[in-house]
Amino acid sequence: QVQLLESGGGSVQAGQSLRLSCAASGPVIWVNTMAWFRQAPGKQRELVATIARGGAKDYIPAVEGRFTISRDNAENKIFLQMNSLQPEDTAVYYCNPYRGTMPTSWGQGTQVSVTA
Repeated sequence: QVQLLESGGGSVQAGQSLRLSCAASGPVIWVNTMAWFRQAPGKQRELVATIARGGAKDYIPAVEGRFTISRDNAENKIFLQMNSLQPEDTAVYYCNPYRGTMPTSWGQGTQVSVTA
């Protein structure tokens, strides 16, 4: 079973940046569309950004222009560069392959906390 390990979260002030990393234990990164998700306190988990095998990227409007998803197939990792962070970005962030529906198995995630 492939395991995904998210890291890079932390506590920052509004306007600052963080870079999240997701490492996979198996050859999952380069064979799938990969995605970052997040779950804010009291809210449902939501899709944030996707990157396809061919490199095409997509973002939800709330993070468009501030977040950048990327992948390193050689290292079997994906990343999420988050700039101009806002308090509403506070959430636990997860990575997962994305096949059009919300995944059912999740890693531990990484906490991002943004204060005003």
